[in-house]
Amino acid sequence: MQVKVLYFASVREKLGLNAEDLELPVSVATVADLRAHLRARGGVWSDALADTKLLRTAVNQDLAPATTAIKAGDEVAFFPPVTGG
Repeated sequence: MQVKVLYFASVREKLGLNAEDLELPVSVATVADLRAHLRARGGVWSDALADTKLLRTAVNQDLAPATTAIKAGDEVAFFPPVTGG
């Protein structure tokens, strides 16, 4: 299954990457699975996407919890919470 993954703000800065197209194994079925799959790359990936970090996720531009299913062709974005003021 191929998806497009976007990285914003501090996540993008840590990874040095704006976006990538990924071919995912069948074991990656949810946002949480994708995050774990990316963290398994190690190094800055593990740090930038750590479970202890508060990150938001959007699937096809809609906010999505970790349990959200992903499918071929989806766009998944990772970004830190945004505050206004």
